[in-house]
Amino acid sequence: MKYPIGIQSFERIREDGFVYVDKTALVYDLVSDGTIYFLGRPRRFGKSLLVSTLENYFLGHKELFRGLAIDSLEQEWAEYPVFHVDFNGVNFTQPHALEDTLQDFVEKAGKAYGITSSQAQFGLRFKEILEAAHEQTGRRVVVLIDEYDKPLLDVMNTGIPSPVIAGDIQTLEDYNREILKGFYSVFKLADKHLRFVLLTGVTKFSQISVFSGFNQPKDISYDARYDALCGITKDELLTVFKEQIRELGEMNGMTEEEAIDKLTHKYDGYHFSKRMKDIFNPFSILNCLDSKDFQNYWFATGTPTYLMRLMADNRENINELAGKEYPAAEFVDYKATRQKPLPMLYQSGYLTIKGYDPDFNVYRLDFPNEEVRSGMVALLASDYFSNENYSSSWIIDVTRTLRKGDLEKFKLQLTAFLANVSYRFQRKQDVRECERHFQYTFYLILQLLGKYNTYVEKETSQGRIDCVLECPGYVYIFEFKLNSTAGAALQQIDNKGYALSYAADTRKLYKVGVSFSSETGTVNDFDYCTRE
Repeated sequence: MKYPIGIQSFERIREDGFVYVDKTALVYDLVSDGTIYFLGRPRRFGKSLLVSTLENYFLGHKELFRGLAIDSLEQEWAEYPVFHVDFNGVNFTQPHALEDTLQDFVEKAGKAYGITSSQAQFGLRFKEILEAAHEQTGRRVVVLIDEYDKPLLDVMNTGIPSPVIAGDIQTLEDYNREILKGFYSVFKLADKHLRFVLLTGVTKFSQISVFSGFNQPKDISYDARYDALCGITKDELLTVFKEQIRELGEMNGMTEEEAIDKLTHKYDGYHFSKRMKDIFNPFSILNCLDSKDFQNYWFATGTPTYLMRLMADNRENINELAGKEYPAAEFVDYKATRQKPLPMLYQSGYLTIKGYDPDFNVYRLDFPNEEVRSGMVALLASDYFSNENYSSSWIIDVTRTLRKGDLEKFKLQLTAFLANVSYRFQRKQDVRECERHFQYTFYLILQLLGKYNTYVEKETSQGRIDCVLECPGYVYIFEFKLNSTAGAALQQIDNKGYALSYAADTRKLYKVGVSFSSETGTVNDFDYCTRE
């Protein structure tokens, strides 16, 4: 099987014999039901391939669709004038990169229809081209814009100065936004000339005219009908790649069922509506099946710098965002601004919907799968603890210690580690900030032990356990205190009955109390006992 890794061209995939997961029935529904759409999905999720598929469909390239679902659905196969704007591959941190990109696009588009415009604004020039294309072909036009928001994401929160300083335009982010507002205004001005429009991207930006006005795009990012428009469903995985999964299992000493379970744990878990339909990350799945190795393929391609800047600027800790409940307005409908990282974490694919409560209309957000969890935690830990103090070898040593049930050694490892990072804590004078520091520190440490099941702030009928760590032979229940005693922490474990849910578990259970000092920034008391 030939895997189209890094290939975003539908015609190349079909002509050169690469595997294609058939999405054309959904494509047919999409083009039949509406006119102007916006689809937000994480990076490397197949948005560009979708755009290429639509481009070939509207160009009437019927031969490329033979044998696919749409082949029996579409009867007309008419050819429409298609305009494809692709913002991929351009570095928009350069002062005039956006202007140069749009200038090149409108010049080529105008030349195709014999239009030389005197309009200075890109949107007005594009409107004239759309009118001409409609008049000359007798068909309304199709506009496909891939990664519409990249010119803003590249410069978001960078503070890069604008090449033109005027009024509210002070940064390159302001400058690019104004240019895009003018360009995207074409959808209001040229409505009668449009057959179909799709914009893809990561998020919806406020103050962009395309998301305001009488003909704003229909946002299908959260539409259950189009959950699987990008990505791979489990049915598709087991149908299209059945033999390849068997080979993957054999290569890694697994049964077919074990390979499926690991693929699910590692790469599944994205949900784009309250229907909770599981979607696998297509980039990671293809790479894994091709290499026959379970690695963090998607995360290794690079975490967007805009996301890390947002989190740093807002001083949000991932443990205060993940695993929590939110109304949809806070992460789905919320248009991206500098003030909150949560919408971007969700829309970028680092958090996803993991539960829905219809009684209160709230959603629980958490990491979609093990690839994202381990990659995100490792990245944040490296930055938070600094490379000098944090290393993978330390994590391996601690994992081995807990696997053996050696809590005396764990105490020494923990105390020594915290002593090296206490400078962060000692700068925090506020009690609340001290508590946040310790909560975040232990959240990162225990999440890094991802080889085993780790539950942070695990809910029980009596309250929240600070942390539970499940190893093959041991279960550890941790309770943390600030400026208190380990005995007080152990007493809380008993009083709240935190160990009751493990009454039938045959593994050895340890109750662990840890107290920290706000003066020294490290452990001042540590005690443990087994279940009674």
